[in-house]
Amino acid sequence: MNKEGSFKGIFIVMLIALMIAFFWESISWIRNAAHAVLDPTAGTLLNWNLTLGMTVIILLIAVIMTLVQKYATDQKTLREMKKEQKELQEEMKKVRAHPEKMMELQKKQFAFLPKMMKLSMRPIIYTSIPLILFFRWFMDFFSAIGDVRFFGFLSWFWFYLLGSIIFSAVLRKIFKIV
Repeated sequence: MNKEGSFKGIFIVMLIALMIAFFWESISWIRNAAHAVLDPTAGTLLNWNLTLGMTVIILLIAVIMTLVQKYATDQKTLREMKKEQKELQEEMKKVRAHPEKMMELQKKQFAFLPKMMKLSMRPIIYTSIPLILFFRWFMDFFSAIGDVRFFGFLSWFWFYLLGSIIFSAVLRKIFKIV
């Protein structure tokens, strides 16, 4: 894989992740393997204290995802590209009255998109399959114990989503991730 990442690799991993999600019920060894690993670890945390255990799990996932984001991307190149994009945006503000100059600057800006996308999506190669396994396991765990509501109104999915957004934002600042 080259330094910028590969859409081919991302596509293959995403396809595998979708197959895992789709065949979760019909290929029992996938489900059984995930349960064998997650029941005694994450399951124990959730059985101990549902809200606190889920919060710890969300934090651990967010830390891992943040570290993968930091070390699987070329942060220096991403920072340089964002700086160049910001400079282009400032130039574009100055030349709004000149459509021909504006178009030229927009072309330069659009040239950044594929490179930035490849660089920033690279962590998906490392995290999508474990996340799919975790989500499918969460679905099994929470359907087995019934309709659980965190803080009286949040389903496990929304609790996870909000928690991961909050933890990820804080961790991205702490680890100085672009």
